[in-house]
Amino acid sequence: MFNLAGKVALVTGSTKGIGKAIAEQMANAGARVVISSRKADACEKVRAEFAARGQEALAVPCNVGQKEELTRLVETVMGKWGRIDALVCNAATNPYFGPMLNASDEVFDKIMLTNVKSVMWLANMVLPQMAERRDGAMIIISSIGALRGSSQLGLYATSKAAEAGMCRALACEWGPNNIRVNCIAPGLIRTDFARALWENDERRKAREALTPLRRIGDPIDIGGVAVFLASQAASFVTGQMIVADGGVTIVGERG
Repeated sequence: MFNLAGKVALVTGSTKGIGKAIAEQMANAGARVVISSRKADACEKVRAEFAARGQEALAVPCNVGQKEELTRLVETVMGKWGRIDALVCNAATNPYFGPMLNASDEVFDKIMLTNVKSVMWLANMVLPQMAERRDGAMIIISSIGALRGSSQLGLYATSKAAEAGMCRALACEWGPNNIRVNCIAPGLIRTDFARALWENDERRKAREALTPLRRIGDPIDIGGVAVFLASQAASFVTGQMIVADGGVTIVGERG
């Protein structure tokens, strides 16, 4: 039920971290994968890694904040393989750390454009061709920030909560066409994106002590969840947020 042979998976922000792990695990499950991020050389490097393992991958650089680049991305994939079976919206940004009181309009617009508006654009570009086949899955990488308040990551958390709301709306909109739309909400994962939160030993150990599994996550921990959601195993799952955080959100502040 977890076999993705013959499927095409498009993963944004997939040259490192969670996005790369998702692409790797989907390829391991048999999918052809599309590697995409802003830098062409990074995309090609990762594509070559897949090719060296005998896995079919296509490298298409794209800035998700530019609608014309998203259009080119989708058209390139459709021109190459004629279908997109699994869409994973992983690319995100967080250029600001601090209270919303001090956040500029420019920062707000950048976060919402990259993290929220681009997801809607991609959905509207990709889901119609899934509807023609009456089959497909969309996965949005949200965050446990969507479920918790924060005095320093408020804008980022707000954007991730918006993604969760969009997930539910899209699931209702496209469900009659047998398209499933779900979110994954990772906790603290060992990625470059979250490096400031885990590379300090004291801060990391404090977080681990509050986590039932007593560790922070690795990108592969999210890759497996994405494979599940893209596969037949999740054929009756839609509009949901799957939290993958080692249990940190289920306990109080003292663990």
